[in-house]
Amino acid sequence: MKIVIDTNVVISAVFFGGIPRKILEAAMAHRFQVCGTPSIIAEYEEVVAEMIERKQGRLRRDVLAPFISQIRIFEPATSLCICRDPDDDKFISCAVDAEAKYIVSGDKDLLVIKDYEGIQIVTAKEFSDSFIFQS
Repeated sequence: MKIVIDTNVVISAVFFGGIPRKILEAAMAHRFQVCGTPSIIAEYEEVVAEMIERKQGRLRRDVLAPFISQIRIFEPATSLCICRDPDDDKFISCAVDAEAKYIVSGDKDLLVIKDYEGIQIVTAKEFSDSFIFQS
């Protein structure tokens, strides 16, 4: 199964743990395939670097490297304009290009859409309840 993970879930996983971290751990264990584009990965890295700087954290800047190495990277082919926040369109476009089943997000601008052409947009908890803890 292919999924796209929004930046806020990745940031929550790295800095706060909980369910978002369980999702990243499950991805690293190959329970599903995370898909992304170069711009999505760049956003992950940029926001993590900003958070480390802001929090004067002790994390290494390459903290995402093991996760990013597992991402199946797609060059953007689709360019949609459907989100209230145009910066979020890249996640839906990536999901379309990757033929992903889910977008996992905490962003209300994405979550309000709920479903786009069969791609379900769900919270980390909803995804976790359905896939992470099932055996």
